[in-house]
Order: sequence, then C-alpha cells, then structure tokens
Amino acid sequence: MTSPVSDVAFTPVVKELQTRRGSRPAYERMEATGGWSDRVTPELAEFIATRDSFYLATANAAGQPYMQHRGGPPGFLHVLDEHTLGFADFRGNRQYITTGNLAENDRAFLFLMDYTEQRRIKIWGRARVAMNDPDLVARLMPQGYRARPEQAILFTIEAWDANCRQHIPRLVPEAEVRETVAALESRIADLEAQLAARVAATGNLP
Repeated sequence: MTSPVSDVAFTPVVKELQTRRGSRPAYERMEATGGWSDRVTPELAEFIATRDSFYLATANAAGQPYMQHRGGPPGFLHVLDEHTLGFADFRGNRQYITTGNLAENDRAFLFLMDYTEQRRIKIWGRARVAMNDPDLVARLMPQGYRARPEQAILFTIEAWDANCRQHIPRLVPEAEVRETVAALESRIADLEAQLAARVAATGNLP
C-alpha cells in the first residue's frame, strides 16, 4: 500500500503525538480522501504566480536548520512543470549558507505567505543549485528587475499543504495603501476646493 503524501511530515513520532492529543482521527480521514498533493494544481500555480516573496528552509549534513527570505517581483518563483519550481537566485550578502547546505543535504522546504488574504502554503521537497546554466538563469530572471542573478535553484515538490488562516496578521501591500491614500487625499482636496468656492461666493460657511 502506498504511503500517504503527508507522511513526509507525519512521521511515526508525529502520528503518535496526534493520537495522544486527539487529532489523529481527523488526519486519518484526510489521508483516506486523498490528503495532500505532490504536484502543482491550478490553484497552487495561481497562488505562486502572485507571490513576491517566500521563505526557503534547508539544513546541513548535521541537521542544523537555516531559513532564508527570497524576494522579487510577483511571479519570480516559476512553475516549470507539475513537480518542479525554480527561481533565479539573486546576489545578496554572499554567505552562501543555503548553497552550502544543499551541496550536502538536498532536503528543503518552502513557506509561502499571503498576508493580505491571510493564506499560507507549505511545500516539502528537494532542491538543487544550478550554477553553470546561463540559459536557465535567463529563463527564470524577471524581466527588467534590477538584481544580479548568481545561479538558479530548482525545487522538486514531494508534498504541499494549505494551512489554516488562524493567527495570520492581515497586512496590506504598501502600493495598495498609497493608492487608497492618494484617492482620499484627492477627494479631500476636491471637497476643500468646493468649500472655498462656496465661501467666496456667499461670504459664509455652509
């Protein structure tokens, strides 16, 4: 019998804890009805296409974990096929911890957040660094984006899950706030102009 995809995270120890704390029956029902997916669905592709940042977690051979933020224009994380994601890795502080970790342990994890809609997606898999593939880097590089790509990172999906909304703060993008504030300021200026014109015409406040 094929193991559920969620076994990538639900190890025997995790399942035993779920049993002791009462949540295991719910997850057994989830597993019996299909459970988590190991491939890109249209819904996941749409979510990824609108992300302008995510977190990439790796660990070295000794198991020491490391998580790093990756950012860029919306869609800089590409869906290459139903099992593979990829992105151009921009030059940063040049510590190369992620690159070093992947050289000795290819297990990796992506954490994607949508603070505006209070949604999050967790993706388990394996990753590798493509250092000498300029064609791939050019394919993954966002057009017109002012960053220097050093390499590409390819991520093979083993499982993913859409987490619940609980406790996610709702944050609104700066561009959206600026647009709303500009519209309000324009409306206020228009009303002030109308008021000033009425005062000038009547000599009295309305």
